[in-house]
Amino acid sequence: MEIKANEISVVLKHQIEKFQSESIFEETGEIVQLGDGIARIYGLDNVMSNELLEFTGNIFGMALNLEEDNVGCILFGDERLLKQGDMVKRTGKVMQVPAGESLTGRVVNPLGQPIDGKGPLHAELFLPLEQKAVGVVERQPVKEPLQTGIKAIDSMIPIGRGQRELIIGDRQIGKSTLAIDTIINQRTENVHCIYVAIGQKSSTIAKVFQTLSENHAMEYTTIIAGTANDPAPLNFIAPYAGAAMGEYFRDKGMHSLVVYDDLSKHAWAYRQVSLLLRRPPGREAYPGDIFYLHSRLLERAAKLNDDLGGGSMTALPIIETQGGDFSAYIPTNVISITDGQIYLEPDLFYANIRPAINIGLSVSRVGGNAQIPAMKKVAGKLRLELAQYRELEGFAKLSSEVDKSTRDQLNRGQKLVEMLKQLQHQTIPIEKQIAILFLGTQGYLDEVDINDIGSVEAHYFEYMDVKYDQLLRRIKSEVDLSEEMRQELEAACKDFTARYRRS
Repeated sequence: MEIKANEISVVLKHQIEKFQSESIFEETGEIVQLGDGIARIYGLDNVMSNELLEFTGNIFGMALNLEEDNVGCILFGDERLLKQGDMVKRTGKVMQVPAGESLTGRVVNPLGQPIDGKGPLHAELFLPLEQKAVGVVERQPVKEPLQTGIKAIDSMIPIGRGQRELIIGDRQIGKSTLAIDTIINQRTENVHCIYVAIGQKSSTIAKVFQTLSENHAMEYTTIIAGTANDPAPLNFIAPYAGAAMGEYFRDKGMHSLVVYDDLSKHAWAYRQVSLLLRRPPGREAYPGDIFYLHSRLLERAAKLNDDLGGGSMTALPIIETQGGDFSAYIPTNVISITDGQIYLEPDLFYANIRPAINIGLSVSRVGGNAQIPAMKKVAGKLRLELAQYRELEGFAKLSSEVDKSTRDQLNRGQKLVEMLKQLQHQTIPIEKQIAILFLGTQGYLDEVDINDIGSVEAHYFEYMDVKYDQLLRRIKSEVDLSEEMRQELEAACKDFTARYRRS
């Protein structure tokens, strides 16, 4: 077979025309120093702050310090697999975490990787770890209540959707329990919950998972587990990952609740990272931007205006105090950022008043705006009566004799304190809270023995469920207390107390 020269030239010409040269440009650097979860890298001249960097062995890090001749990077993997001189690649993307409804019911690490053994995630999208908080124009006032199911909070320290309410107190006096009970109470409220554990023991996180599962709360909850065994960089990014996941629901016009447990350990993790990066230390060795660390996180909680869908993200940060000192550096920082605080007092806890909320030092800066009208009417004078009781209690200890009106006020105060006690993980619907608060504030418990208050409450709820079920439903649906409903509630209280006395 004879091959003609012109045919060869045509084929070669055709091949040359189809040939495309693709050059892939990657900016790389190398590790010049390594240790304590920190890597210093030379050669990444164009790297961005918070950019994700790829190391050999599929280990990732995030650029934090952009210095003149090197980049300070925090590592999210095992540094023992790396060595000085290893190559580092830019990814061109800022640090992102998965977000979406596919994370509901899952336990993930702060990078968004599943650690519950239920298979891979199929996230709808990835969102930046840090986003600028929405401005004033995009927000609307906090006016929609977020019911916690806890009588003392919903009546006197109400929380609204889009609010930032701090839970503060010493260790082991019920801070996490308050937050977990609030999550449990959202099962009928259509609120997506994210529980961020920061520097917690793995056994503690397992207990939280078990509690939420037993109460069917994992059906709408995601747990981000930053354990005490994790390196400081992972605990540092954990709350930002939780905020990003909560913002997904907020921006879709839905409602989310993010619990940060706790920000004291978050501040410790950031202090460790900052000192290793040789950032100048300030008060208590914290870096100068420690306030900005928490303010930029908590400012992301918001209630969006109706043009943006009216979604909300509520934040419940937790701070641990040492010896009841809430005037320390980190507690005062976070108090000044948030819209109020729930202060748990050790003396009350050990006196068996649980939840151990100090009503005098606790406050919600949203106040009655985050309460339904029915609760506002019933609980209006409750806080005042309790404050007066606390004051009189101190005077009564000093005096051997008190007059009848003071005695009556002390008796009423004791009964109200006993009425506000609540067992953990036993949340109460808002309509039943209104019913029991009406019973207490109108004086129907004054004649009841203080040791019987708990059993009276249980019997009262049973009685209301059987005899006045329609009234409870009306309170829930109308969210207000008309004069007719008030009279019906008063009749129910009179009938119940008469029956109880006879029995």
